[in-house]
Amino acid sequence: MSSSRVNPPRVVSVVGATAAGKSDLAVAIARSLDGEVINTDSMQLYRGMDIGTAKLTEAERGGVPHHLLDIWEVTEGASVAEYQRLARAEIDRLLAAGRTPVLVGGSGLYVRAAIDEMEFPGTDAGVRAGLEQELDEHGSGLLHRRLAELDPVAAEAILPSNGRRIVRALEVIEITGRPFTASLPGHRSVYETVQIGVRVPRPELDERIALRVDRMWAAGLLDEVRELEKLGLREGRTASRALGYQQVLDHFAGECTEDEARAETVRATRRFARRQESWFRRDERIHWLDRPAGADPVELLGRSLELIAG
Repeated sequence: MSSSRVNPPRVVSVVGATAAGKSDLAVAIARSLDGEVINTDSMQLYRGMDIGTAKLTEAERGGVPHHLLDIWEVTEGASVAEYQRLARAEIDRLLAAGRTPVLVGGSGLYVRAAIDEMEFPGTDAGVRAGLEQELDEHGSGLLHRRLAELDPVAAEAILPSNGRRIVRALEVIEITGRPFTASLPGHRSVYETVQIGVRVPRPELDERIALRVDRMWAAGLLDEVRELEKLGLREGRTASRALGYQQVLDHFAGECTEDEARAETVRATRRFARRQESWFRRDERIHWLDRPAGADPVELLGRSLELIAG
């Protein structure tokens, strides 16, 4: 067992923008601390969405058990409340076994749901149905602009294409009469947690995103989307809006060329990375580690273990 072992184990959460190198660092931390990885990426929860979400292969996981991957069908709508239940069950199980839970992912709301005091407002079927009808008739852009007027912070955190989350935010606003972000918790953890942020200079991150999209295309993203389309991907309100998948579906529908779909995937992912950075910057508990240009993310391991042990 590593001399860096923390006793008793604490919860570790590795966050940051897409393509920053979080997953490799999380595996290295877990291997050093006799831990296991818990996914906090909302799209990696979907079965079969492997290439487009940059899901680690079995070999890349280095023998470290990974949890909460491939648990939902692409036709299922994402539920943060359900994710919270599942994530905390995994965290509690690992802590009870004396192992270190290492959370990793860039979905800020899912990270908060797993580790922070967070309760979910109720729902109103009538309000939800009306908003979903508007979404179907007018698209997510119109609803996102309304959300930006009512709750600019929520609008900044939610992609304009993510109709399901926009509907949920507007539903909560209508039900409670308060901004959606008012229902989010303060930064109060329910576990003793060390949060580590991986930060990459913006020009390098933009380049890493472009290279990642190229690798996804080369690895067969179009074939993956074709197979998922047979399983109902287009009907999945959440999964069909995932970065890369939405653009490829648009290409298959004849709305753009393949080159245009690839270029839009790069642009949309870069925009998403900026939203991620903005979200995580608001949490002062995160210890940011700057990853030098060209550095392997595992080079941050020593500094990470010092933070965890501290």
